[in-house]
Amino acid sequence: MMVKELEQVVVRFSGDSGDGMQLAGNIFSTVSATVGNDISTFPDYPADIRAPQGSLTGVSGFQVHIGAGKVYTPGDKCDVLVAMNAAALKTQYKFAKPTACIIIDTDAFQKGDLEKAAFKTDNPIEEMGIKQDVIAAPISQMVKDCLADTGMDNKSILKCRNMFAVGLVCWLFNRDLKIAEDFIREKFGKKPEIAEANIKVIHAGYDYGHNTHASVAHTYKIESKATVPGRYMDITGNKATAYGFIAAAEKAGMKLFLGSYPITPATDVLHELSKHKSLGVMTVQCEDEISGCATAIGASFAGALAVTSTSGPGVCLKSEAMNLAVITELPLVVLDVQRGGPSTGLPTKSEQTDLLQALFGRNGESPMPVIAAASPTGCFDAAYMACKIALEHMTPVVLLTDGFVANGSGAWKLPKLADYPAINPPYVTPEMKDNYTPYKRNPETGVRYWAVPGQEGYMHILGGLEKDSNTGAISTDPDNHNLMCRLRAEKVAKIPVPDVEVLGCVDDADLLIVGFGGTYGHLYSAMEEMNKAGRKTALAHFTYLNPLPKNTEAVLKKYKKVVVAEQNFGQFAGYLRMKIDNFTPYRFNEVKGQPFVVAELVEAFNKIIDND
Repeated sequence: MMVKELEQVVVRFSGDSGDGMQLAGNIFSTVSATVGNDISTFPDYPADIRAPQGSLTGVSGFQVHIGAGKVYTPGDKCDVLVAMNAAALKTQYKFAKPTACIIIDTDAFQKGDLEKAAFKTDNPIEEMGIKQDVIAAPISQMVKDCLADTGMDNKSILKCRNMFAVGLVCWLFNRDLKIAEDFIREKFGKKPEIAEANIKVIHAGYDYGHNTHASVAHTYKIESKATVPGRYMDITGNKATAYGFIAAAEKAGMKLFLGSYPITPATDVLHELSKHKSLGVMTVQCEDEISGCATAIGASFAGALAVTSTSGPGVCLKSEAMNLAVITELPLVVLDVQRGGPSTGLPTKSEQTDLLQALFGRNGESPMPVIAAASPTGCFDAAYMACKIALEHMTPVVLLTDGFVANGSGAWKLPKLADYPAINPPYVTPEMKDNYTPYKRNPETGVRYWAVPGQEGYMHILGGLEKDSNTGAISTDPDNHNLMCRLRAEKVAKIPVPDVEVLGCVDDADLLIVGFGGTYGHLYSAMEEMNKAGRKTALAHFTYLNPLPKNTEAVLKKYKKVVVAEQNFGQFAGYLRMKIDNFTPYRFNEVKGQPFVVAELVEAFNKIIDND
């Protein structure tokens, strides 16, 4: 059989939420990242905690884009669709390219399965008008046959179906199963018999493809072409965020404290940090969101690097405690992994609708720095810099990620901590002993000096009531309150952040695309596609939102046409208009709970260029 070399490919695994599609996708992603391919993933979870088996609402998907060179998105549509049951085929076929290869488990396409998936005939392929190559295999029965001599019960055996699909896809793309074996043995380290059963099934899937050629003309390979030497791992945004917090604490020479309450899609950060007590990490799963934030503020007062993690609904509840951190001027990082709202909304889906809440969602004049991570691997740097700003400027900081970035993953080159900037909290000096007041400030930065409780000669009181700027005593004086509000605002405004970088046709673009946070990969891909087609386009993507980079106005007013694209109804566009006089951009807005589709972006942006 011939082997065809590809530059990139998109694979989508889909099935019931209990079919292990996320694990299947993670294994194939890890195998690909380990051999040097660049990857971008998109786990697409159902909103139901446990939907009825075989139902249309219970389908779980995992899409991975693999490239010989750099890839920026999980892909608009897939080249290979794995559908482990009838409902998966019904709901996920829309994500398949016209040339896609489709793999189905025929054992999960029985009469009852077809009825649950709302098929009207007993031939779903014909009913849906599917013209692509279909690998139709009795996967469930082959898995039963493979594990018949293991003594496992039927339910446990069928949980291994996903591994057969992984093996078949690994054969299709000429992947070495040794990496998958290592992953599985580590995953099921405490259950070696389960690990070996899964490894046996993954080989069975591979062998099935190899021996039958599975109705395809050739297999494929994707050679890595642009790998920078170093150690790599496939990492999710949530894990990268957790590692960024740990790195910042290590750099600052401090203990890391996380006060949190479980909430989708932020809970993985709590889970990850709880594994690292050996690194001086302290985690507390609190009784509610309010106490999660309040305990972190207490830890900050006591001298720790304090973090609290949540999603949009939790920020609503934390807002009073966040304001306490504003007025006491204590360092705190508030991680908001954004999801679809309002209210409970779309817990497993992704949006950018918390921006204005992060900027202004508190009573009084309560400025906070806001940073937004642009990619799963970029979450490490964003978390590190959020901690650096919080500690060096004695302020709470909001770190925005989102469900797409947090659950997605990429090939991450392990960094060297020595390459990262120092973190120097503004601790009190010996000269201040016995003459310290809590709002004594650095005259250049406006940052107050930090006295950790227990230091002799630095006794002080902090609290939620306004304080006198000189003595630190409670004050209701109007002029003092006006001064303190201005000092807190000026301190945040003075924080130095990098200039926003313009990519693409920097000097002569007909359209500047503007975005922030997790839309970077899609907007960059749209820009590249347009430039290849001769449409001069540039991209300015923001990570630092408050304060904005100093060159923001110059960049935005340089181009004749500017479009702000965001997954909300125009929050960033409105914020930019508030900050920049006489700036009226075009807007591209969606709140679908799904990542942007590059083809749709290109179509919309071309219309803006053509609209004279």
